[in-house]
Amino acid sequence: MPETTASATARTSGTVIAESATPRGRRARIALRGLQILLALFYAIASALPKLIAHPSAAEGFDELGWGSAGMYTIGALELAGAIALLIPVLQSVAAMALSALMVGAFVVTITAYGGENAATPLILIVPLALIAWARRSSNADLLRLVRRRA
Repeated sequence: MPETTASATARTSGTVIAESATPRGRRARIALRGLQILLALFYAIASALPKLIAHPSAAEGFDELGWGSAGMYTIGALELAGAIALLIPVLQSVAAMALSALMVGAFVVTITAYGGENAATPLILIVPLALIAWARRSSNADLLRLVRRRA
């Protein structure tokens, strides 16, 4: 296989680190990491923080749904956990999948409870989350190895 299309693999203390041999592959990895950081900041600051500090805008929405503060704090904690996990290499794919599932729930709620107002937002967020989940899918095998080792 030609050097320009091959992936170089290095072993460091039992961990395999795959790196693309091409500048394009390096730029793609950097862009993906930047996207993960951007999404993590969005979920932590713009989405989870208002729920966790019980900002009136968040509290009103959850009261309308009948979920109250328990639902608000639960969703806020899940979003914060997902934001943090997006930045941890072994958890990044699972975090993207979990946040996607949360966004499916948000979509369903906006359709059923709010008549579809702002329903596109969760769908738009699913697209980069799905990209991260797919591109970082190899981290799932690493996570599974860690879980099996601990069991």
